Amino acid sequence: MGPRTQNSRVALAALLLCGAAYTFSRLWTPPAVAHAEENPAATRKIYSDKVSEHYFAHFDDKSPFLPSNATTDTGQFIDPNTIPNAAYCSHCHQAAHTQWRQSAHANSFRAPWYRKNVQLLMDTKGVEYARHCEGCHNPIALVSGSMTKGVEQKRKSDDDGITCLVCHSIQKADDRHSQRGIGSYTMAQPAVLVDEAGAPIIGKVSDIEILSHLDRHSKAVMKPFYRDPEYCTVCHKAALPTTLNDYKWQRAIFLSDEWQLSSFAKRSPLPFYVKDTVSTCQTCHMVREKLAATGPEARDAGSKNGTLVSHRWLGANTLIPTYYSYPDQLAKTEAFLQAGVFNVDLFSLEKENDPTLIAPLGSTPFSIAPNDLITASVVIQNKGAAHSHVPEQRDIYESWVEFQVTDATGKVIEHSGFLKPDGALDERAHSFTNRLINDQSGLNAHHEVWTNRVVAYNNTIQSGRSQVVRYQFKVPSDAKGPLTVTAQVNYRRFNQTFIDWAMNKKHYPQPVVVMTTRTRTLSIGANAPTPPDPADNKEWMRWNNYGIGLHDAQQYAASEAAFQHVAKLRPDYPDAFTNIALADFQWERYDASREAIAKALKLAPTNARALYYLALVERNQGDLDAAIVDLQAVLKQYPLSRDAHRELGFSFYQQHKYDLAKAEYEAVQGIDPDDLAAHYNLAILYRRLGLKPQAAAEAAAFKDQKDDPLAATFALTFLRNHNEIAEESVPWHVHTPNGILSAPGAMPQTFSQSATGNAQ
Repeated sequence: MGPRTQNSRVALAALLLCGAAYTFSRLWTPPAVAHAEENPAATRKIYSDKVSEHYFAHFDDKSPFLPSNATTDTGQFIDPNTIPNAAYCSHCHQAAHTQWRQSAHANSFRAPWYRKNVQLLMDTKGVEYARHCEGCHNPIALVSGSMTKGVEQKRKSDDDGITCLVCHSIQKADDRHSQRGIGSYTMAQPAVLVDEAGAPIIGKVSDIEILSHLDRHSKAVMKPFYRDPEYCTVCHKAALPTTLNDYKWQRAIFLSDEWQLSSFAKRSPLPFYVKDTVSTCQTCHMVREKLAATGPEARDAGSKNGTLVSHRWLGANTLIPTYYSYPDQLAKTEAFLQAGVFNVDLFSLEKENDPTLIAPLGSTPFSIAPNDLITASVVIQNKGAAHSHVPEQRDIYESWVEFQVTDATGKVIEHSGFLKPDGALDERAHSFTNRLINDQSGLNAHHEVWTNRVVAYNNTIQSGRSQVVRYQFKVPSDAKGPLTVTAQVNYRRFNQTFIDWAMNKKHYPQPVVVMTTRTRTLSIGANAPTPPDPADNKEWMRWNNYGIGLHDAQQYAASEAAFQHVAKLRPDYPDAFTNIALADFQWERYDASREAIAKALKLAPTNARALYYLALVERNQGDLDAAIVDLQAVLKQYPLSRDAHRELGFSFYQQHKYDLAKAEYEAVQGIDPDDLAAHYNLAILYRRLGLKPQAAAEAAAFKDQKDDPLAATFALTFLRNHNEIAEESVPWHVHTPNGILSAPGAMPQTFSQSATGNAQ
C-alpha cells in the first residue's frame, strides 16, 4: 500500500470530525473466510466459492442475480463484511449521513410495508424471485449471495438499505445494459481509498488515512457518471420479466424514458413546452443546500463553501418520515410536493341545452340561475415534474382531484374526491392511477405485480401535459349565492386498502398533502369578468393547456378549436400552429395540417417540432424524400430523439434502404433497448440483410415484449364488474352528481375534512 503520510493538522481535523462507529448484532452470518489483505482477489474468490456451494441460481448459473439485472465486476459474490456501513462514513460526512438516514434510500428495505409485500412474493414463489426487488431495495443482500433458499432473510445490513457504499461502489451504468433498469448496475467491492498505483484498498481504512489522501479518496468513491441521469436509470426503471412472472415481459416503471421525452431533458423536440435549461434527476432531487447552523447537519467534510448536495433525495415519500419520526424530512417533502408541480385551472362552464362554452373563467361574462345543470371543466397541468404523476408504483400510490361546490351557507352542493370514514377514497374520484389486473380478472390490490396480466387503464399525467376533468352539478332552487367552487390535487403515499393490509391495521393513518388548490366564486345571476389571479397562467396558456388535455383525450376537433384561440392570442407563437397541425394530423386532415405547419415554419424556419410533424405529413402524402430530409434536420438538433430516429428508420425502410433503416433502429435501441417498434423492425431488417441470428433474437424479444392480445379480456371483465370506476377508463367522461353522490359511505360535509397539508 506504500508509505502513509502523517500530517498533524489533518490528524487533528480527523479527530474533530470522527464519531463513534455503530456496532450491529450479526443476523445473517456470511461464510467464514480467512482474510488476506495482501490478496483481496483471492480472499473474495474463497468467499464466493463458499457461497456458491449452497446458492440456488434457479434461472441461469451464469447470471446468479436474476431476475435482477445487477451484476458484480467479476461476477463473484461480495463478502458483506468488506462493505463499510453508513456509520463509518458518518465520521466525516455527518450532514450527508443525517440526510441519508431520513431518505427513502436508507429505508428502502426495512420499511414494514415493503417487507410485507416482498415477503408475500417470497411466500408465493420463493426467495429467488425476490432478487428482482432486492437488486434495488437491498443490494448488499443480493450481491452477498444471501438471497437463496435455506437462508434466513435477516442481515446486519438490512436497516441501511441503499447505503453510502452501495451507490459509491457502482462501476458502470453508462451503456445499453444500464438503460434496462431493474438494478442494471455493475458493483465492485467497496473501497474508500486507492493506493499510489490507483488500485482499490478493500475494506475500512482509518479516517486519518482518508483525510491525508483526499484525492485518492475521491478516485475511490466518485465516478463522473454519478452526475448523469442514466445513473439513476439503473433502478428507477423496471420491467416485469418472464423470470419474475413466468408469463412475459411487461413494462413497470420507466421514469428515465419519461424524463428523456420531457421538456426538462431537451432530448426530444416533441414536448408542448420548451425549457430554458436541462434539468436532470440530480438537478431536482439533489439540490445543493446550505449546511445547518447547528446540529448534525452543520458539518460535513464533503461540503463546498458551506453547501452540500442534498442526500435526502426529496420526492413523494411522506410515510417514511411519518413512521420513523423524521419531522424535517416530512416538512421538506411536503414543501417539495407543493413547489409548483401542478397548476389547477377552473377553466370553463357549460350549461345544459346551451352550446356556449363559458371560457376561460374570469375573462368571460356569464350568468347562472337556480336549477341550472352545469358542467365545470378543471384543467390539471403537470408543469413541474420531469416525469409522470404519479410515478413508479402508481397502482398503490394515491393522488387525486378533489372538487367541491358550496353555497354561501356552507351547504355542500357537490363533492367528488372525498375520503370516507374508513379512510378509503371515493371510488368515483378522478385519481392519477392505474389498475393492475390478474388472470382471474381481479385487482392486484396488494401490489402482486408477479401475477399481473394487464393494466385496465392508466390515468397518470405525463410531464408537461394536461388533463381535463369534468364535473357536473345542479344549482339548487334555494341556493344562497354566491357559490364557491374549489378544485385541488391531493396526495398520500398509499391507498387505504394497501396500507391497511401492509400494516395489519384498519384505517392506518397517513399524511395527506394538498399539492395545489384553486377556488372561484360564482354569483347566482350575472358574473362580470374579474382581474386575473397571479396564480393563474396567462390566458393563451390556459387555452393551450385546455387544448392539450382535449388532444390527449382524443377530442381532436375541440382540441384544434382551443389551439385556434392560442393562435389568435399569440400569433407570434410557432407552437400554436404546430398544435393545430397536430390535431389535424390525428384527424387525418393532412392538407390542413400542412397549411398550419407552414405558418409555424414561417415564424421559425428551423423549428424541429414543426419539421418533425411536417415529415409525418409528407410521408403520409407519399413524399418520402422530403420526409427524410426533414427528419434528418430534426436529428441534427436532437440527436437523441428516439421518435425522430424511429420515423427516419421507417422512412428508409419504405425506400428499401435496409442498411440505413437498420442504423436508425439500432440508434433507437441505444436510447431505449426495450423499444417495441425497434425489435419488430430490426427482426425484419436483419432477416432481409441475411443476419439470421440477430433477426431471431429481435423476433424473440418482440414476441416476449408485445402486448398479449388475450389479456384485454381480463381488463374488460374487471371493468364490467366495477361500474363505480369503469368510467375512469374512458378518455372523455363527466363526473355526474348522481354517480358520485350515490357512492357508498358517508360523505364529509366540509372540504377541509378530507385533505389537509399536515400529517393526520
